[in-house]
Order: sequence, then C-alpha cells, then structure tokens
Amino acid sequence: MTQLAKPNYVRLVEDTPLPRIALCRQRFQGTRIDDPARAIHDALAAADCASKIRPGMSIAITAGSRGIAAFPELVAAIVAEIRARGADPFVVPAMGSHGGATAEGQTAVLAKLGVTEDVIGCPIRSSMDTVEIGRLENGMSVRMDRHAQDADGIVLFNRIKPHTSFRAPNESGLAKMLSIGLGKQSGAEACHSRGIDQVPIYVDLMARMKLERCKVLFGIGTIENAYDQLSEIAVLDSEGLLEAEQPWLQKAMANMPRLPIGPADAPSAAGNLDVLVVDQIGKEFSGTGMDPNITHRFSSARMMAHATLHVSRLAALELSPRSNGNGNGAARADVVTARLEQAFDREAVYANALTSTVLLQAKMPMVMPDDRSAIQAAIKTCGAEDIAKARLLRIPNTLQLEYLYASEAMLPELQDRPGIEVIGPPEPMRFDGVRLANPWPGAHP
Repeated sequence: MTQLAKPNYVRLVEDTPLPRIALCRQRFQGTRIDDPARAIHDALAAADCASKIRPGMSIAITAGSRGIAAFPELVAAIVAEIRARGADPFVVPAMGSHGGATAEGQTAVLAKLGVTEDVIGCPIRSSMDTVEIGRLENGMSVRMDRHAQDADGIVLFNRIKPHTSFRAPNESGLAKMLSIGLGKQSGAEACHSRGIDQVPIYVDLMARMKLERCKVLFGIGTIENAYDQLSEIAVLDSEGLLEAEQPWLQKAMANMPRLPIGPADAPSAAGNLDVLVVDQIGKEFSGTGMDPNITHRFSSARMMAHATLHVSRLAALELSPRSNGNGNGAARADVVTARLEQAFDREAVYANALTSTVLLQAKMPMVMPDDRSAIQAAIKTCGAEDIAKARLLRIPNTLQLEYLYASEAMLPELQDRPGIEVIGPPEPMRFDGVRLANPWPGAHP
C-alpha cells in the first residue's frame, strides 16, 4: 500500500519539541455513595413528598443527556421505588434538542449512557411532541413533553451542577430539566431565543409556570464529588422546588475539581498555562463537550469577563463514542485531530447549536492528522518564551481530574503543592499510531 504524502502544513510543526511529561495525582475531599439503590430507597423513605405517589398512577421520570455517576443504577432504583408504591413508571428523555432533536436520537443518547428498557425495567417513551401549557408575559410559548403532560405525575431526576454558560440561583439541575429538558426542541429553542445570557431568566419563569400548571410531584437531584462519583441525593418537593435546589447548587460548586494552577486555596484555577491537552470531549463530560468551568473557555462574553485562567493553546484529541457524534464544544479548542473531525456529526451538533443560538459551538478549529501533530501545533503557537520548556498539562477529560500529566517545566511548582503528588518520573510522550499512548491509571481513556 502506498503511504499517503504528509501534508505540507504538518511539515511546519514536525520539528517542534515535545516535552517530557510526568504522571501526577490530585487529592480532593468528598464523600461517596457506594450503593445507589439503597441511597434512593432511604432518600424517598425520608421524604414526605414521596407519599404523593398513589397506586395506579402513571408516573413520568425524566432522564437527560448529561453524564451522571451511576446513571442507569439510579434510574432503575427510582423505577423500582415508584413501582413498589403501586404506580406505573415510565421514562421520558428530557434533553431539549440533544440527540439530533429526534425521538430516535434521544433514545439512542440514553442507550449510550447505559439507560435502556432492559436495564431500568420500564418503558422509555420518546417523542418530540409537546403541548403548550401557557405563555409568558412577553408572549413566549411554554412547552411540555406530551407524554409527561399526559401522565398522572412527573418525577424530575437530574444531576445538580454549575452551568457552563451562565451564573444564576438555579443553573443545571432540576429547574433546567423542567424548563428546557421537558420542553424538547421547541421549548429549548424558545428558552434560548433571546441569547444565552437571558437563558437563566426564562429557565426560572418557565419552571415556575410548569410547577404551577403541570403535575410535578417532586424532584430527585444528585450531587457528585470531585472524582465524578455519587456523593449526595436530594429529594425536593415540587412546592418551593426552585428555592430548595439553590443550596444544593452551592454544594455542587464547592465539590468541583480544578486544574492545579494558581493559589491552592482559590475556588478555581488562576493564572496562565501554555498548553492544555484534553484526550476526550463529549456530552457525558459536559454539555459543551469540555466544561468551561475547568478550561475557562466560555462561549459567553459575560462569563469570559470572570475567567481567572488563561490557556494559550488547547488541543482536543478525540470525541467520546458515548457522545453519539455530538461534538458540540470542539470549537473551544485551538486544534483537534482528524479522528475527532471524522466523528463529528453535523446533525447532532447543528441541532444543538441552532436551538441554543450559540453558533460558535458548532465551529471546527484547525484539524491535524494525529495526536502528535495536534500537540506540536499547539506547542509551536503557544507563545512561550522557550517552547522547549512549555508549561503543559494533559487531562483525560474535564470531568475526571484525579490524574493528569504535567510537563517537566511544571514539576517544580507541583512538587510542593498541597493536594497533588508527582507519582511518575518524567518520560517522553509515546505514540501508538495516531494516538498518544502514555497510559492512564484505572478506567481512564
């Protein structure tokens, strides 16, 4: 077989030196729940609002597109608890426009996350059909998934966490699941129609209307620790749900991991980094593929004004298979690989971007043939005084930050840093074909 000629632009970076890197481990504080089913049982047993479930009721349970620790186990446990109370549960995909804004696509997203009818033990009723339950004062339509609206009761389920594009009393969690997730594509489009900075206003207004006019019984929210593990479960009554969710958001913010840059006691990373290499992006890691709360590369100009970390160059190497082609957020990288571009499904990405009105998220940055050339392109253009001593970090994704690789130039500042340990010697970057091959401990990519 004739070997393809190397593009000329690759020749421009092939002499760029690659730094030696050392494996490091971060230590975070946090509790962990080891038995999700028992935790759901105990949480519902202690919640008075669970008594709203009556025998014979049809109950819609929401399931979104975000990665949630123990997601299938938690949904199966909620199904079992509802059925044990004599009701008839089913799951509704509640993910706005995700999954290409089709019923089949949203079912496929859940399957990629391990949530199937066989696993959870009840039907999944997926449809993009909605009903209008009212209009806001400005005339904006408030939409509700038809299957959920036709049920005798609705149980909201979602992870509570900081949003990637705005700050508000309620961000990603039960309020957003109710307003945008259950609004399907049409509801999500309406909520985003005035721009990303206005989204929290409409999340609040739409969620309050739905709590007043729809049969929401209660919500179940999860909190995760910095290791992407289930930490706490909150059961919140529909009455006063938005206010009750707010302190849980603050807990979630305090639990977030961070890159080891800047003061160790600061709430997030701060300062400058020459190069950040992210092995995988994807919807299970963040709604924007890479969580900007970690990278500080926000899509909103308002959020960028509050960024404390400046990453000169960011290279993203792969789109997670579980993202089902949704490469939303690749645009926040400076360079990606050909295999990420090949996995990029415009149907999924464009539906997401058009609905959210954030078209920037659908763009494709510079594409290099493989991991080596992508990393070299990032280093060559990072602006470091001496690129042979570039300050570089490599992470598996923006959700799991226990382990990371640091370039040799960063080791002096990390060796004495509280909460971090350099556990491996500096070693050359190794490549297996097109991929960076220095291994991750455990189940990391």
